[in-house]
Amino acid sequence: MKKDELKDFLDSKVVQYNTIDFIEPDPISVPHRYSLKEDVEIAGFLASTIAWGNRKMITKNGHRMMDLLGNSPYDFVMSHKENQLERLEGFVHRTFNSEDFVYFIKALNHIYSNKGGLEAIFTKYQTEDSLQQSIHEFNKIFFEIPHQSRTRKHVADPLKGSVAKRINMCLRWFVRNDNAGVDLGIWKDIPMSKLSCPLDIHSGNVARKLGLLERKQNDGKALLELDTNLRLLDPKDPVKYDFALFGLGIFEGF
Repeated sequence: MKKDELKDFLDSKVVQYNTIDFIEPDPISVPHRYSLKEDVEIAGFLASTIAWGNRKMITKNGHRMMDLLGNSPYDFVMSHKENQLERLEGFVHRTFNSEDFVYFIKALNHIYSNKGGLEAIFTKYQTEDSLQQSIHEFNKIFFEIPHQSRTRKHVADPLKGSVAKRINMCLRWFVRNDNAGVDLGIWKDIPMSKLSCPLDIHSGNVARKLGLLERKQNDGKALLELDTNLRLLDPKDPVKYDFALFGLGIFEGF
């Protein structure tokens, strides 16, 4: 397809999939439960952290996380007593277990108590055209307090070659204002143009078939290549095409 034809095709798929119907079966339904900004942030961050594997199970376990936090994630993070963390025992999603969950609560408390919250970190460290440096700095801050080495694998570092799929998806949720009621758009000081596509096996395969990605391996270099090509299609809102790539891969077997 020529560039104009490809853009028209993908734009039509964005319109098809970037709708309210997308929310309920997707992990984004977890932060959609809340209206308080900090609740939305914590719910979104936790739900995106476990976003690998079966979509239905991810969404189910994301909602279970909120139930374990008394459906008030920010209040739990900031006000919990040590013995209340026992209620998290037994939670598991793939390799993310209750020990990781407990650490995430403590790290989030540290961030909101001492660093101004999640938005402050990502806003402070954004570069002229990217949030990948912000993700790197966030990783460092998140693990400033004592932790088990096993938990580090649950927060990616793009400067070590990771595509950071889950945290890029979380940032899409928080930054992108899609006027369709799907992405949340609660962060106002980061332009949508700096977002990166949440690259995974499905979106990567579709991107290769469409000529948006040549690199075979899904890594940081592939993400840069895909981001560059998506920004040629829409410099202001490149990650809207995540909906098109996801929909084509998951629902249409493209």
